Amino acid sequence: MLNRKFNALPGFRLTLGFTLFYLSGIVLIPMAALFLKTSEITWSRFWEVVTTDRAMAAYKLTFGASLIAAFVNAVFGTILAWVLVRYQFPGRKFIDALVDFPFALPTAVAGLTLSNLFAENGWLGQYLVPLGIQGSFTRLGVILALTFVGMPFAVRTLQPVLEHLDRSVEEASATLGAGRWRTFLFVIGPMLAPTVITGFALSFARAVGEYGSIVFISGNKAFETEIAPQLIVFRLEEYDYLGATAVAAVLLTISFVILIGINYLESWARRFSVK
Repeated sequence: MLNRKFNALPGFRLTLGFTLFYLSGIVLIPMAALFLKTSEITWSRFWEVVTTDRAMAAYKLTFGASLIAAFVNAVFGTILAWVLVRYQFPGRKFIDALVDFPFALPTAVAGLTLSNLFAENGWLGQYLVPLGIQGSFTRLGVILALTFVGMPFAVRTLQPVLEHLDRSVEEASATLGAGRWRTFLFVIGPMLAPTVITGFALSFARAVGEYGSIVFISGNKAFETEIAPQLIVFRLEEYDYLGATAVAAVLLTISFVILIGINYLESWARRFSVK
């Protein structure tokens, strides 16, 4: 008899069929419907709708703020995950639980809370506004909200990797005379890079699709603090369904291209870390 590896799930064909069915129903069919709806307008009209000054300003803010928020989460999320894994201190479990707070908190509540917090008379705003740091109703507020909702993705992605990281490698590096920064940058860094990039990608994807928290803290000012999802809602409120789907198609396409690029970067970092 041939030795066959035990598999708890049914055969490959059945599981693959269910996978394709699930992905088609959840992802592919809605995406196809969006592009099919967009195809009802002419190319010239489509280009006119998606390249207006207002739309271009919304794209720049959406992707620019999302990239900044994802970068901030990648850096400080790494530090936070490192502290939670490597150190024992009073209140550690409480802080660890707070990391998941943005998951449970409704985004509208998060936006309202941040808006009140950084308002001119808010707990933090009353000290920051006199210094010229305006959080509410500015682009800074948009970045703060996107950083808040994306933070758990960066931390929770990295934590399991740090927990299973072999500390003997660090000890060997120290034995060979490497300092703390050299060990972190050239020994630990390459091993963590793929996971950090994954957390960056997840945080970025979450930020691009965010809407609820932005509504309150941004002020929805056209050409200034209006993000692309807000512009889509604005088009829908005007009953311009084709215009809304056109902007949504552009947003989806750009997001897809950026995520593919990040995945290639992650694959490169993984190969580099193996070497």
